[in-house]
Amino acid sequence: MVIRAMVADDQAVVRTGFVSLLGTQDDIEVVGEAEDGVEAVRVAAETRPDLALLDIRMPHKNGIEAAREILAASNGATKVLMLTTFGLDEYVYEALAAGAGGFLLKDATFPELLHAVRVVAAGNALLSPEITKRLIGQFISGRAAARPVRTVADLTAREVEVLVLIAQGLSNADIAHRLTITDHTVKTHINRLFTKMGLRDRAQAVILAYELGLVRAGATP
Repeated sequence: MVIRAMVADDQAVVRTGFVSLLGTQDDIEVVGEAEDGVEAVRVAAETRPDLALLDIRMPHKNGIEAAREILAASNGATKVLMLTTFGLDEYVYEALAAGAGGFLLKDATFPELLHAVRVVAAGNALLSPEITKRLIGQFISGRAAARPVRTVADLTAREVEVLVLIAQGLSNADIAHRLTITDHTVKTHINRLFTKMGLRDRAQAVILAYELGLVRAGATP
């Protein structure tokens, strides 16, 4: 399967660099480029990419607004990977809540870029423990108060355990090994957890774990 991708960034050098690198891969095809959020929404509607690589900060319409519109228009068929510069972006929390599948730092290496594109295009969240702590933890306490109040009252003890392990960056296989249960059982717990708490994906599960105070930035798992 060839991943059809688009790249949106107002910095021409950054945009051209990502397009050129992605174009070297047999399984990735760049079908569109955009220099601002408005153009990103238009290009996504015209090309229907599998993945939209969006800079968080763009003129006219930022990456978060563009992500919301692209996800809504494609009914989630287009996955979103956000471009960010650590230390500058205070919108990480909102981007995850909007449905972004993960983040890629602008100084990422070529292998990191390819890995991120393939992971998010496949419908998985790119949330390593390091990225989670660096980009989410510092903003979560101030943002959580504005979000709807949710509790773990409706979750079983096992579902809470699974939620914590997701937030720590563990895969389904890792969770199964940690809890000494089967992969199928892990998937069942995750499906029930997502249904009860109204979650779309693992990215939103990470947000919820921070909101509920089940994990803290900088804490050792």
